[in-house]
Amino acid sequence: MRTFAWIVVLGNGGLVNRGLMWLGLTDAPISFLYNELGVTIGMANVLLPFLVLPLFAAMIRVDQRLLQVAETLGAGRLRIFWQVFFPLTVPTLAASCILIFILSLGFYITPAVLGGGKVPMIANMMDLLINRFARWEIAAVVSVVLMVVTLSLYAIYQWIRERSA
Repeated sequence: MRTFAWIVVLGNGGLVNRGLMWLGLTDAPISFLYNELGVTIGMANVLLPFLVLPLFAAMIRVDQRLLQVAETLGAGRLRIFWQVFFPLTVPTLAASCILIFILSLGFYITPAVLGGGKVPMIANMMDLLINRFARWEIAAVVSVVLMVVTLSLYAIYQWIRERSA
């Protein structure tokens, strides 16, 4: 449903294009669909909570006394952020980025609908190899490589998670 809602929002007669033309920012509709931009917007909509929510939880857990001590020692807000706050949230940021990458490997519907078959993704390529070209041997090799990459990234994710705990 979310993916199809983006068609209504990003289409040539959609809300975004109507708003841009009403504001006078463009004379003709901008093509947001059936290209990388549409797929990126749709995937970001689905995957953003997997980044924001863990990162927000990590930011809440930062001990405020550390920030106060840094301020007491004369550090400015920017220095406190980069040298105290940010390093404490980097493990969660890295783990979330790896998780998002792993999840994006399996995206099929969003690129197929918003990309119109023009934006190649791994899952869409696997569909072509199996269903259209019947190249099972290539699909099997790609699957094994994809599984090894995914398991390696998951191991890195677990290592980061254990290290930050």
